[in-house]
Amino acid sequence: MDSRPPYLLLLLLLTSLLFSQCARGQSSYIIDTVGLTILPGSTVQSGTPVSIHCQVSVSHDNIPNLTHTFQLRRDDSLIHSSTTTEDSVIYELNPARAADSGSYECQVTVKDKSKTSFSQRLEVTGLQIPILYLNKTTLYEGDSFTATCSAPEEKGSLIFRFFQQFRYEEPQKMKQIAPTGNSSETTLVLRQAGEYFLYCDYEINLVSGARSSNHSNKIQVIVRELHIVPVMNVLPSSEVFEGDLLDVVCKVMSPVRNVEVFLTKDKRILTKAPISLFYQFRTKDGDSGELVCKAEWRNVQKESYQKITVKALFSKPYLTVEPLDIFEGDRFKLTCSVSIYIPERVSEQNIQFSIYKDNVKLSHSETYTDVARPDRNGNYTCKAKFASLAVRLEKESQTLVVKAKVLVSEPVLSVVGGTLVLGKPFQLLCHSDSGTLPITYSLHGPELNVQRVVSKPGGQAIFNSSAIFKSSDLNKFLCHAKNSQHKPPMIGPGQQLLHSTNIIEPVSKPVLTVAPGMGNVPEGQDVNLTCSVQRGTLPIIFTWYRTDTQDALASLTSKKLEESYFIHNVREEHKGEYYCVSTNPANETKQSRTVSIRVKLAAWKKGLIAASCILLILALILFIAFKKHLLQFKRKRIGELSVKSARHQSTKVERLSLTLAEVNETANATPGMIGKSVWSDPASGSDTDDQSSVTAAEPQYTEVKTKQADPNRVSKGTDTVYSEVRNSKQGVPEQAEGQGSVEYAQLNHDTAHHGDHGDHGDHPVQDDHMSEVDNSVDINTAEH
Repeated sequence: MDSRPPYLLLLLLLTSLLFSQCARGQSSYIIDTVGLTILPGSTVQSGTPVSIHCQVSVSHDNIPNLTHTFQLRRDDSLIHSSTTTEDSVIYELNPARAADSGSYECQVTVKDKSKTSFSQRLEVTGLQIPILYLNKTTLYEGDSFTATCSAPEEKGSLIFRFFQQFRYEEPQKMKQIAPTGNSSETTLVLRQAGEYFLYCDYEINLVSGARSSNHSNKIQVIVRELHIVPVMNVLPSSEVFEGDLLDVVCKVMSPVRNVEVFLTKDKRILTKAPISLFYQFRTKDGDSGELVCKAEWRNVQKESYQKITVKALFSKPYLTVEPLDIFEGDRFKLTCSVSIYIPERVSEQNIQFSIYKDNVKLSHSETYTDVARPDRNGNYTCKAKFASLAVRLEKESQTLVVKAKVLVSEPVLSVVGGTLVLGKPFQLLCHSDSGTLPITYSLHGPELNVQRVVSKPGGQAIFNSSAIFKSSDLNKFLCHAKNSQHKPPMIGPGQQLLHSTNIIEPVSKPVLTVAPGMGNVPEGQDVNLTCSVQRGTLPIIFTWYRTDTQDALASLTSKKLEESYFIHNVREEHKGEYYCVSTNPANETKQSRTVSIRVKLAAWKKGLIAASCILLILALILFIAFKKHLLQFKRKRIGELSVKSARHQSTKVERLSLTLAEVNETANATPGMIGKSVWSDPASGSDTDDQSSVTAAEPQYTEVKTKQADPNRVSKGTDTVYSEVRNSKQGVPEQAEGQGSVEYAQLNHDTAHHGDHGDHGDHPVQDDHMSEVDNSVDINTAEH
């Protein structure tokens, strides 16, 4: 049998179940509207039944058993909540009261969606009239009773108020009770006898504001007067003398049950008793005043008053001391005395005096004398006793404190801080180690007379003083201390101030010196910059600076009036302006004037330069001498180069060719001779001259041709110069005209040297100029 169809059927069932579950999980819905309705209307009278309807409309895809959660709020406060499958709920207010007034809205929640209706206002008008109840309507004045005011049908917290109206007067509020619901009970008291009308009302606080109810029913209350006013009698009289007996009787004439009577004076109860009392006492000085008799029943009190006057026979004793200003070691006297007021009843002989110290009797008389010492300090009193057959009195004086003063000790004058800087204001302290306050200190000094009063423990007498400039001026200050009007002041020693003060003298203006020399320092030497002051308290801090830098070069703390700063191996960078600064514990900084340091060359460098100069001068002299000699030699050489005629009266013309080297040498040697006529005397030369190849008796003319010079270097044109060269035989007279033939040499020469070296016309022409000249000399000799 095939089992596949049952499995296929099971698979189909599972698939359909899965699809149905998915369909249910993806169900959709939407809240369309939420409505709120108040019936019978939005404004109703108090006590009217009101129903509030909340409806919801939801669209969905056939969701079964869809639930709705309704929440009803009044003035944003939740008053009702319910969950149902119904699409509406009804909230009943039966009956509606003023506390139900407010703004209502309904919120509906379906699964995870919510929607709220529009707000609707409900106004409930009118309040229930309250009801007043009293537990008693007839009572005595001051008696208490219970009053209850209620509005049982109202809701919320009500504030009740109670009012009273006495006869025809305006109503007055008696009490207001804190909110406690719709009923309130309290205790009231009417203290004045008469006829009263009592009523109450209440107030409710709503969001829209407070509302007050109408008055409750009025209840008449009769308050009866309570006749318990006591009657008080004082015997024998309200005015008596001290020591007399006084009887006081206080009684309630129309008593009621449980009445008590009290007798008081100055708020102190003297005695008490039911209905009536009797009190007797012996009067004393100070018993004058007012007696009060009080009758009390429950909360009611009645009072009566009686003023009494007690006259004193004699005054309280007075204890005095002399002198008033007592110092240790002084004798003092205590005296006890009284004033007699009624001499016919008491005399001073009947009064006994005694003096006490700290409640210990010292004397049986009205006086006591002793020497002031610390153990005699204390509280002193005296007593005066009077005794007769009918009266016995004892009075005590006020306490007199006797404390011997301590005479001020010798004052000590000191500088505040212990240090004084000359030239600056300072403060002085005048102090005594012992002495009873107040102490008056006086400071006397140069143009100074000041007082200070020290009246509190720990106080100091500090005086401000102007500056002094000499230590010895401290001896001019004196301090006086005084704490007694009858004793001379104590004067402190005058020399102790100078010895107990650390005196600091500010430094004077420093002086900076340079050694060696006055600022001119050879290079390579050491320089000593000495900073010195004439006066100042040690130690002194010296600091050296250079004007072109802010950093200190060096700083030294010295116990001398001068210190030095060394610059080793002075070089050119050390030149400049220097100054020094000095200070000491006076904290006054003084600066010196600046000094200049100029660095000069070392001696060996100067010698080397001098030797070099001498050698240079010698070389120049030698050079000038050599040039001068060379110039003379060259001039002489040029003269010897004159071409002499080799033949005298010869018809045959000989041509003498000079080599270019000779011409160049001649041009270099004597540039000034070019273009000039040079005459060679035959008598002065020999026929065998090195520079002459031919000796002639007749004059000869030589033509010299030169190349055109560089146009950039020649400032003038070319001149034609004719030079006559004469040659003659030694010892032969010059031939007359017609005895020989003369040829002319034309010379083109560069005149650039005359433009470039116009101020050196006698100097030789340089070789580079001459190298540009191509010279050829043709010498033709013609015979006559």
